[in-house]
Amino acid sequence: MFETIYSQAVAAAAVVVVAFAFTKGDEPERIGAGAYAMVYLASLMIPEPGSLSTPRWGIIALDVVLLIVFVGIGWSGRRAWAVWAASFQGLIVAGHVLVIANLRPPQNAVAAVINMSNYGLLIALAVGTFWAWQERRAARLAEQPGPHL
Repeated sequence: MFETIYSQAVAAAAVVVVAFAFTKGDEPERIGAGAYAMVYLASLMIPEPGSLSTPRWGIIALDVVLLIVFVGIGWSGRRAWAVWAASFQGLIVAGHVLVIANLRPPQNAVAAVINMSNYGLLIALAVGTFWAWQERRAARLAEQPGPHL
């Protein structure tokens, strides 16, 4: 899994975003980051089949669970980032559905959709964490007495 510099850089970016969400985010961001981290770690434990055209049932189940988590966060709160994250995760699940339905999509195309959607999900989580952090800082500044610029 981590045999290339590219995969190591993606894993490092995921760790940075998850750490940022845990340190600066509110509860929805922490739940999303925790779910992402758990799914990421669990997916590392599932053996890879020889071909990308074979459905990876364990990974599919994890991706569906992560989709449910992000839909739940988006549904229960006013977080726009969760809707974007759920949309990107929905693209990942749709890529798996194409393989399950045996529509024979090009393997590179499915891999590209899954990878790019994963980047979009991480960006949505990072942006959502940044917004939550800034809203909290603005609320704290508004509560302080004194002149505001």
